[in-house]
Amino acid sequence: AMRQIHFPANHKELKEARKRLAFDELFLYTMALNYIRENGKEISTHRIQKTNEAAEFLENLPFSLTDAQKKVYEEICMDMEGGFVMNRLVQGDVGSGKTIVAVLALLEVVKNGYQGAFMVPTEVLAAQHYQNLTKLLADYGVTVGLLSGSLTAKEKRRAKEKIASGEWDIVIGTHALIQDGVAFADLGLVITDEQHRFGVKQREKLYQKGKEPHVLAMSATPIPRTLALILYGDMDLSVIDERPANRLPIKNCAVNTDYRPNAYRFMLKQIEEGRQVYIICPMVEQDDESELESVMLYTEELKSQFPPSVTIEYLHGKMKPAQKEDIMARYAEGEIDILVSTTVIEVGIDVPNASVIMIENAERFGLAQLHQLRGRVGRGKWQSYCILMSTKETKESRERLQVLVNSNDGFYIAKEDLVLRGQGDLFGIRQSGEQVFLIADIFEDAKLLQQASKEAKEMSADEKALLYKKNERLRNRLNRYLGQITL
Repeated sequence: AMRQIHFPANHKELKEARKRLAFDELFLYTMALNYIRENGKEISTHRIQKTNEAAEFLENLPFSLTDAQKKVYEEICMDMEGGFVMNRLVQGDVGSGKTIVAVLALLEVVKNGYQGAFMVPTEVLAAQHYQNLTKLLADYGVTVGLLSGSLTAKEKRRAKEKIASGEWDIVIGTHALIQDGVAFADLGLVITDEQHRFGVKQREKLYQKGKEPHVLAMSATPIPRTLALILYGDMDLSVIDERPANRLPIKNCAVNTDYRPNAYRFMLKQIEEGRQVYIICPMVEQDDESELESVMLYTEELKSQFPPSVTIEYLHGKMKPAQKEDIMARYAEGEIDILVSTTVIEVGIDVPNASVIMIENAERFGLAQLHQLRGRVGRGKWQSYCILMSTKETKESRERLQVLVNSNDGFYIAKEDLVLRGQGDLFGIRQSGEQVFLIADIFEDAKLLQQASKEAKEMSADEKALLYKKNERLRNRLNRYLGQITL
């Protein structure tokens, strides 16, 4: 199959080779999950009782939790109190309020005398969570620390000392959290945000930083429940399927470039009312060959369209982490009116005052990524708007963008994208960050995934299966995949 995929005699051969290699990937993945699940129901050394501080925190929130948030919070508390190690995935659409549930879980753990770790995929998001949690928990005697790749060697050393001594109750960080040399005093809860951006090995590595800590994973990726139960087969599943009551639905429109002057006038009106704006461009620098809007050139041109009183800045992934953090902090504080950015802001950034997002070259993005980007607005009490700007309109692109115009429901969008395109970039798995599958596509190969899961379960049912000589290669691959299986 490997030779065939590179040198196929015809399209049929290519299709067969791809199917075989995709099956291998999915089979290995589900075998790994079966192993983790079979070995994962461990007795917990961290029995977390509900605390007065968490109850007080809930009472003092300026809003009430939705019924869905309350239900998920109760499920988490029951897991952590139940005597076994929690291993739970919380799925919720963008803006459904997953973070506040995570904060409550962390507070419960800290007030029971343990530490919490919160791993997120980007430095910008880590910095934002650090600022938010520091403010939220200031009155509850909780010390929050930040460990990210951009710290100096001296800062990292001091951070590691504070983690090891237990001085930091909650540690927020990127992949830096799973590096060697990071040791916790007593880790009681591990949270990963945007679960699909971390591989199985990385999640396990963070888990190993403690002695059977509870595990909570969060994802805003809209995966149908049947697939989610296989993909995250090692976890219990909770869904937050309500949006906070005080949030108005986002108003959407799909337009072509003729609308641009109107869009700018509308943005200026919103800025004059005190709101802020995001503009998303697909590229960092202008490429003469490409018509895609680039962040840097776009920002320069944009400045000529607005009065000097409007503050415009840009943000992209190639900037130094400290620069990115500074720009995001200034935007969050309201010092920047318009932020021109690449998709670096796709995951989790939360600025309630932002009310308009315009996405350039919208026809070039997958629907799920557009939905994630759109989720950057609509987080406050004001009416929010999403403008999908197309450079090249086709019947197909108009049809696809109309799905977003008609609905703000991520699960509906996931289903429609499958009908329209049958492609799995919907999941963001092939976008930035960790690639879970190189060939397999969890929408296109949904039936293959179910077949792989069934066969992996059958093999896992025979405890000695991996010891057989004929399965030696599979055992070696599984060992490499998990990096820690002992047989």
